[in-house]
Amino acid sequence: MEDALDIFLVHVEPDNGQQSQTQSMLKRALKMFRDLFSKYRIDDSLVKPAVAMASEAVAAMYREASQLIGIDKSRGQVVSMLYARSLEETGGSGHVKVPDDKTMKIVSVVGVGGLGKTTLAKAVHEELRGHFRFGAFVPVGRNPDLKRVFKDILLDLDKKKYKNLNITILDERHLIDEIRGFLKGKRYFIVIDDIWEKQSWEIIKLVLVEDNCGSRIITTTRNSQVAKETGDIYKLQPLSHDHSRKLFYTRIFGAEGKCHGVQADEVSDKILKKCDGVPLAIITMASLLVGKPREVWSELYSDIGFGQHKDNPDVENTMRILSFSYYDLPSHLRTCLLYLSAFPEDYVIEKKPLIWKWIAEGFVCKKQGNGLFEVGEQYFNELIKRSMIQAVESEHYGMIEGCRVHDMVVDLIRSLSCHENSVTLLDNTNAERISSQNRVRRLACQKYDLKHLIQAEDMDMSSVRSCIAFMCRIDQCVLLLSFKLLRVLAIRYCKFKDGCHIENLGNLLQLRYLSLRNTNVSELPEQIGNLKFLQTLDLYCTEIKELPASIAQLSQLLCLSCDFWGINRVPKGIGKLTSLEELTIRHYEFKDKYNNERMFLKELGSLRELRVLEVEIFFKDRSMQRCLVESLRNLHKIEIKVIPHDLIASADIATWEPTASMQHLCRLSLEGFQFFRLPPWISHLHHLSYLSLRVFTMDEQDLKLFGSLAELCYVNLGDTTATVTVSKIKASDIFFQKLKCFVMRRAMVQFQHLEDSTFSFHIWNGIDPMPFGSRSRNNCCVASVVMPNLQVLNTSVFVRALKDNNGDCSNIGLEHLTSLQKVKAFVQCQGTSDAEVEIAEAKLQDECFRHPNRPKIQMHRRPEDQELEEDISLPSEEEDEDKEGDRNNDNHNKDGEDTSMRMKKRRRRIEE
Repeated sequence: MEDALDIFLVHVEPDNGQQSQTQSMLKRALKMFRDLFSKYRIDDSLVKPAVAMASEAVAAMYREASQLIGIDKSRGQVVSMLYARSLEETGGSGHVKVPDDKTMKIVSVVGVGGLGKTTLAKAVHEELRGHFRFGAFVPVGRNPDLKRVFKDILLDLDKKKYKNLNITILDERHLIDEIRGFLKGKRYFIVIDDIWEKQSWEIIKLVLVEDNCGSRIITTTRNSQVAKETGDIYKLQPLSHDHSRKLFYTRIFGAEGKCHGVQADEVSDKILKKCDGVPLAIITMASLLVGKPREVWSELYSDIGFGQHKDNPDVENTMRILSFSYYDLPSHLRTCLLYLSAFPEDYVIEKKPLIWKWIAEGFVCKKQGNGLFEVGEQYFNELIKRSMIQAVESEHYGMIEGCRVHDMVVDLIRSLSCHENSVTLLDNTNAERISSQNRVRRLACQKYDLKHLIQAEDMDMSSVRSCIAFMCRIDQCVLLLSFKLLRVLAIRYCKFKDGCHIENLGNLLQLRYLSLRNTNVSELPEQIGNLKFLQTLDLYCTEIKELPASIAQLSQLLCLSCDFWGINRVPKGIGKLTSLEELTIRHYEFKDKYNNERMFLKELGSLRELRVLEVEIFFKDRSMQRCLVESLRNLHKIEIKVIPHDLIASADIATWEPTASMQHLCRLSLEGFQFFRLPPWISHLHHLSYLSLRVFTMDEQDLKLFGSLAELCYVNLGDTTATVTVSKIKASDIFFQKLKCFVMRRAMVQFQHLEDSTFSFHIWNGIDPMPFGSRSRNNCCVASVVMPNLQVLNTSVFVRALKDNNGDCSNIGLEHLTSLQKVKAFVQCQGTSDAEVEIAEAKLQDECFRHPNRPKIQMHRRPEDQELEEDISLPSEEEDEDKEGDRNNDNHNKDGEDTSMRMKKRRRRIEE
């Protein structure tokens, strides 16, 4: 029926692009069925009741805590959080005296299922229970019976008094009052284990009396959103490789002494990699190998998967625990999660393309006040919060750019996907195992020769809605182009054989998503304009140089990406794509350079729905900048704007002043323009979280303006060569409070703690006298009120200037950055010997080693003749961009005057 409906909707689509009455009626009917389905939760009726959930939590609770290898550090850290003490005071062991702090403290342990949250909470409970007169350890679980939870609390508090309590005659209010009455005026330690939803916590927390008696509470959850509601968050980390190996061999060989000296091999390393430090996974995997000779481990490994070995109770237990998280998802999130089974293992799934695929598949429904992408992003974030996927952040500025799926979860969703016929996976290992009864709905091909699809006559491909291919060989497109119901066609890292043409792509009338990313396709057919339903066109990193004129007919296009190698022809009419929300495009060698670029900039102003703009273009004069800014003024929905340029163009602050009206702007990169001073209109962008600018000079007021932007998480001021100081910064001042990454490649930053407990922040150019001199570092690390959340710092280190000013690398003040995780130092070597540079680098390494976080350190020497442009450019985010940079440098230096010389001349002119 669905196939017939899709075909019918194509035929009733009117030529004028207006929605027909028939289509509207059908959409209303489909919405009605969806609402009824959601209201009565028909799919959830098949899920087993939550009684088993509580029993699993109870079983985990009574496991011997000492059996969990590697628990000491985590236990000590949770104890230190409960007592608000440093690890040095507790020795990292958890053996502490009764705390003096009388305020109630709550710590929430969060992590994926099987990570050992319950066992850790049990270990802390056993360690500290003797310091409290009253205590309880109570599992909650999914869809809990709160009356049972409250009775369990009462029994743990006083078993003798409440052993005969009949909860059937008491309601929740009476039980809450009973617990509160018991705890009033008492000091207690309670663990609330395995909370799944905020609603449960909102009721449970009513019993936790706060009488300033020094009570302590631990909660555990898989949901980070729940953790935020309960208390201070402790994110439980996977086991280290050494602890994973120790647990693995202990489970196989018994007592630790028996496995002492066992040599690791390639197979065991592969198994541990698959387990990824999750104790439950390690134990489950090891259970499959108990009693088996090592000679057959390799053979067993090739067959290991959590979707197999159903007769193994440990495997079943692992799958059951993971499946609880899956079945707790609402139906739309289950569908989105199952879709991830189409991607390879150990693969970083990019967030934006994934969300656009969900939209094309029809998984995402509009909500009032939110567009489709925003709703899809909410789905993505919810899966992260529920620990079903693992967030992957940008290395440079901490924004979530994608996700990974744990191998255990991959096996689970592939098993479920196979059962529900959601995704059919084809690769070189399972091509022969596809059932002939399987009517393929979504096809995922990985490292597969697609010619085998033509030979697979026993597979029904008539209803294929989605085809995702990774690293496949494509000799001919006949079969792909025969999928008449195809909505999603994503071909990535695939090699098209010479002579393999896609000119009939326009016949796939149902297509919503088309990606040819990282392929050798060089031409897009004019028939692309036939795809009236197309929402996403991804041509990133292809050999396509021209966009066909018919692209202007794609009235429903939401996302167009065709950057990286550069487009030399954008047809007239790009302004007709009025549904466009995201545009990423780069122009390098326009055939008609002047007119084509100016026309393109003008047409941008017609894209009123545009939310994301990333464009690179040659600006021949100031009038082109004004043309762009005039267009941007019309884009009231825009939130992210990136306008990079390899040739540095002098920017007029007044020309860009209308940007101040773009109140929703959260990301701004104008690194292709050189501003002499910091534009004052920056202060109006209150939602700005990412900023990359080339500002030649700054003063104290400019720096204060920067620091006052409350949402700023990433700042790159790569071209600044001024010396600036902001003094007497107090804890009450807002000064880079949320900043996670600070990039200052042409200057050195310094954090100075003053005697009156305030801080000074310095940017030093290495030419002026150093803002503060040599000092002796003590062992007291005072947390800075400047950049308290900074994780990544990129800074120059002036070896010669430091020596001349009687300073060294301790003058940076790294010890005050309590959140620091990574330091990237550009060591300026001008006028120094190799020995002096090595001493400076050793001192910087020592500073990082002595830091409580032991941040990673990367050092890059900059000799005197190093090109300045290399210092200024942002770090590449993909390996392919290194190649792109070489290509750009070749193109932009044809006139014989390299970028470095141009920048030096400009700097001399400004200084004069």
